[in-house]
Amino acid sequence: MIVRIALEGQYRLAEEQLPRLRELDAEVVAAAESADAELFERRFAELLGLVRSGELLEDAHLGPSDAILPPSDVSLAEATSEFSAEGLIPS
Repeated sequence: MIVRIALEGQYRLAEEQLPRLRELDAEVVAAAESADAELFERRFAELLGLVRSGELLEDAHLGPSDAILPPSDVSLAEATSEFSAEGLIPS
């Protein structure tokens, strides 16, 4: 799976990373829906850290991203308007 972090780059994640990626995605959405800013920031940072642990693709890579995450400085208010109950990572 290829995941883009807005304003940062694209990362290729291994198949074995996907269950944890989806789990963190659900936790980020739940924190946003509960308006728990502290929990949201922690879980979103974990989600981004997991994505960054993947293979960073070259800027010249023109393939599509399977998911696009907001930049690391996204606020809870911004995230709440962007996130859906389905999350950011496709099933």
